[in-house]
Amino acid sequence: MADVLKRVPVREQDAKERATNFEEVCYGYNKEEAMEEASRCLNCKNAKCIQGCPVAINIPGFISKVKEGDIEGAYKVIGESSALPAICGRVCPQESQCECKCIRGIKGEPVSIGKLERFVADYALENDIKPVKAEKTNGHKVAVIGSGPSGLTCAGDLAKLGYEVTVFEALHELGGVLVYGIPEFRLPKHKVVKKEIEKVKELGVKFETNVVIGKSTTIDQLMEEENFEAVFIGSGAGLPMFMGIPGETANGVFSANEYLTRSNLMKAFDDSYDTPIVAGKKVAVVGGGNVAMDAARTALRLGAEVHIVYRRSEAELPARVEEVHHAKEEGVIFDLLTNPKEILVDDKGWVKGMTVVKMELGEPDASGRRRPVEIPGSEYEIELDTVIMSLGTSPNPLIASTTKGLETNRRKCIVAEEENGQTSKACVFAGGDAVTGAATVILAMGAGKAGAKGIHELLSAK
Repeated sequence: MADVLKRVPVREQDAKERATNFEEVCYGYNKEEAMEEASRCLNCKNAKCIQGCPVAINIPGFISKVKEGDIEGAYKVIGESSALPAICGRVCPQESQCECKCIRGIKGEPVSIGKLERFVADYALENDIKPVKAEKTNGHKVAVIGSGPSGLTCAGDLAKLGYEVTVFEALHELGGVLVYGIPEFRLPKHKVVKKEIEKVKELGVKFETNVVIGKSTTIDQLMEEENFEAVFIGSGAGLPMFMGIPGETANGVFSANEYLTRSNLMKAFDDSYDTPIVAGKKVAVVGGGNVAMDAARTALRLGAEVHIVYRRSEAELPARVEEVHHAKEEGVIFDLLTNPKEILVDDKGWVKGMTVVKMELGEPDASGRRRPVEIPGSEYEIELDTVIMSLGTSPNPLIASTTKGLETNRRKCIVAEEENGQTSKACVFAGGDAVTGAATVILAMGAGKAGAKGIHELLSAK
């Protein structure tokens, strides 16, 4: 009999092999493994795991179906709360949300909720199990701006309620950060993202690409001229931040956004595409979040020696433990308690190195993490040819600046109610990174659900 205190291990691609390709790292469970892992669930009556899920999936409910071998039934349970389970099963930080609340984890390892969700969702994609759509439309028109996780979730939830939903996407491909920000080896685009979007289309949602709200048209025009009764803004946060240190404008300095977009959306990693990218022979990625890990692991696969330069210690790294573990396995070098002071530039304007300073941790700052403090006299130079800045992003101000009466805060984020996404402008709702700044896929989805709830409450009362 299997040890109920330990998880069923998940098969993965060998670290040395995967460091040379862009194929998915994790293979996931097969049906036998999934049913065995599901059998570890205690099916708690007061399920704390649901409380830890930003979209409130009935976790014991779907796991019970997996335990019985009813995978289609499990998918239907998940589908009541989530439109993107194959994506969430791969990129959601379950270890700090649902899984950290799992009672099984008190004396042993928590149930592998994320891997079970992924298995169920992949099964539904492979077997073309259809989502449950509304029997008829209710005649109300809603516009959704952005086809990232918050926009897709809001659109899917409203479509299930019978709304006529049109999603407007600025890029030529749908998916937002799911296609331009997250690498293929973590989230396959054709196998997963495109198929998940097809499921949203099957609910009746319409999509229009290459529409830049604020240039192609405005929110006011959508409402006044095209008769949309409500608008949800899920445009994300795609404006990268920089440090403002000398040398930052040199050739060979990228934002993580640009670097990942070239690789993920424009397929720079594939020799059959013409997309240029400076792969680099020795690369420094400045930052310690999930995006930094994605950029570092991408640069590694393009043939570089890669260093993560982060000003705090490993305990403060904001990236998922799994992503840090995978990066280390693959050979990414971590220069912790280290901070850039200047990017060194050669006489042709290209990066040739970086001056860094060693740090130590002082008193906690506003975030609760100990503040890094420079150690005097500890500066030294490292030789580089490429620097990738991964310091976070803020929303593009275009939408806010072209919409009358839409309030933003000092960080240029749209101000919206957490409970329902209502903004300062009547009938306009917002959620995800456009409101919070850069955060996780699942938190954006939670905001999309809240926005759909707010819109439904507003329009159903008319």
